[in-house]
Amino acid sequence: MSVRRLAEDSVQPASFAFNPENSVWAEATIKKYPVGREQSAVIPLLMRAQEQDGWVTKAAIEMIADMLGMAYIRVLEVATFYTQFQLQPVGTRAHIQVCGTTPCMLRGAEDLISVCKSKIHHDPHHLNEDGTLSWEEVECLGACVNAPMIAIFKDTYEDLTATQLEHIIDRFKAGKGSDIKPGPQVERIYSAPAGGLTSLTEEIPPAPKSEALTGAPAASSEPAQPAHTPPSNAAKPDTSAPETDPKLKTPADGKSAEPDASVKPAETDAGVKAAKPSLDDPNRPAGVDKPEKPDDLQLISGIGPKIEATLNGIGIYTYAQVAAWGPAERDWVDGFLNFKGRIERDDWARQAKALADGGEEEYIRVFGKKPR
Repeated sequence: MSVRRLAEDSVQPASFAFNPENSVWAEATIKKYPVGREQSAVIPLLMRAQEQDGWVTKAAIEMIADMLGMAYIRVLEVATFYTQFQLQPVGTRAHIQVCGTTPCMLRGAEDLISVCKSKIHHDPHHLNEDGTLSWEEVECLGACVNAPMIAIFKDTYEDLTATQLEHIIDRFKAGKGSDIKPGPQVERIYSAPAGGLTSLTEEIPPAPKSEALTGAPAASSEPAQPAHTPPSNAAKPDTSAPETDPKLKTPADGKSAEPDASVKPAETDAGVKAAKPSLDDPNRPAGVDKPEKPDDLQLISGIGPKIEATLNGIGIYTYAQVAAWGPAERDWVDGFLNFKGRIERDDWARQAKALADGGEEEYIRVFGKKPR
């Protein structure tokens, strides 16, 4: 375990006090614990002190110890044991914690550390020139499937490349860290497969009502057969009559049966996949001939090679086309791709407009990250 000590006295403030809002919060937090067990609030109080000042100072440790009736050394032991507590000043705009555990290392954490060294400071736990940024390497941040990743205060930024981290650092240094959306920085939802769903993508047909309700097969309407074997000289049943479709009504007068108009195909053909919308549908987006340099539609989050090829097949080659789709056209494409909701969920229109207006630079300005 690394040795953790308080910062030099030269950087320690003379005193510490919770601001009015945090003071009320601290008193309420202490009251959550039984009488005689108030010292259990030491960790949340230290954490709130760190959130207020950016790091845990010697003055904060002593003040919290006085609030809880603890010896200074006991609170110091807690603060120096848990690496979540920063014991020296950190960047006022961002303190970047780079995960260096095995999954992240295998996926490029060393490149992220190199970026921090070049853009912030060569050594961890040191401020950059204007005191706005600092960094350190930490153990597992708990999103291994999204490796490599970093944490900035309470937010994590995952699936990173060195270029993406450079952009994130630049935005935080400029005081525009809120432009960067936390979470995966690639085309995935949280920890879902990066390339989209690979299983459970088909609708499961419902079971027949009788089985769904009772859990047992539906009772046969035919008369029960005798348990004994008929003698060899028994009359054989007439098999020349055509079979009757159970969906047809059999009239009492013996005339040819007519289909029952009350039975709908959706009720009888359970699980049949809905047909794709017609290519002649008026809501189909207008296509164009393939331009000499078609746009890279895969820069739109939610469009992979297969979907791009399908769109090209119906004459969709440019960002401007996608950005111009109205609700009816988006519904048509949604049905044609058989991936209901993807266009709205991934906001293709807004992505396409940004790319059409100014390429990757405009996309970064709007979304705070590079496309894909």
